[in-house]
Amino acid sequence: MLSWIRSNNTTFKLPTLNSHIMKLISHRGNITASNPKLENTPGYIELALATYDCEVDIWFDNNKFYLGHDGPKIEVSKHFVTHTGLWCHAKHYASLQALLDIGAHCFFHKHDDYTVTSKGVIWAYPGKKGDKNTVCVHPHELDVQDVKNFYGVCANNIKDYEDIK
Repeated sequence: MLSWIRSNNTTFKLPTLNSHIMKLISHRGNITASNPKLENTPGYIELALATYDCEVDIWFDNNKFYLGHDGPKIEVSKHFVTHTGLWCHAKHYASLQALLDIGAHCFFHKHDDYTVTSKGVIWAYPGKKGDKNTVCVHPHELDVQDVKNFYGVCANNIKDYEDIK
């Protein structure tokens, strides 16, 4: 399917998925596969942000932000967590409150089927179906036809989803 846009008297043809351009979100900075030693580290995330949006795990402790999946590991600045394209997964209530206070794009969930980000996007738990308002997490758990219906996908191998049609 193709979508046409017009800007400054120039017409552009954009490839689209289900009448929308799918948002591609790197999971913790991973692009081609999970890399536990590098994921959720600033340099790795910044490399991913050069091409994709990026979901990161954020903790707030002693008035400081930290990256880390299972606990606060690497301190990062307030500026870092408000970077355009970052989707901050608050790992506990204090993290969520601190991220909201500074205007970061964030969400919190544990095992909920769905949650809503601070920008109003539905974030689905892995394996859950969704639609044009929902981000699919770990899309390999769903049929590709179902994945096409989502607003975006978040995966460790996000590069593999660039050409999904």
